[in-house]
Amino acid sequence: MSHAPIGALGGFLAIAMLALLTSWTSNPWIMAPFGASCVLAFGIWDAPFSRPRNIVGGQLITTLSGIALFHLFGQSVWVMAAGVGLAIGLMMLTKTTHPPAGADPLVVIAGRRGWSFLLAPVLIGSVLILAAAVLINNPDH
Repeated sequence: MSHAPIGALGGFLAIAMLALLTSWTSNPWIMAPFGASCVLAFGIWDAPFSRPRNIVGGQLITTLSGIALFHLFGQSVWVMAAGVGLAIGLMMLTKTTHPPAGADPLVVIAGRRGWSFLLAPVLIGSVLILAAAVLINNPDH
């Protein structure tokens, strides 16, 4: 049996959940890297980059580095480039490599995001995606 319907359903439900949170609150709960995280979490859940520590840790580390660089150096293409490079290096050092999270510094620097973005949507959103993946990918547990 193909895993495609389960993957499609998982991605739909995770993003729908974040979309509902966006409509119910004043926070933006959806960011483009979450769509790519859903591909890994629901489509290739047994890949090393799909592990919980990679999904949550990668998103947190890269967002933190992007916000820090933005607040230290402002918004420029050079800060964005440094943000992505730093994010890759930090994920590799911490063994939390999650390719979609490589876009997080671009999101936070281009969007001029503050420190609260680290909690919502990044931490809470990535944990919700992970929780949905655990439930959908392991229906017997």
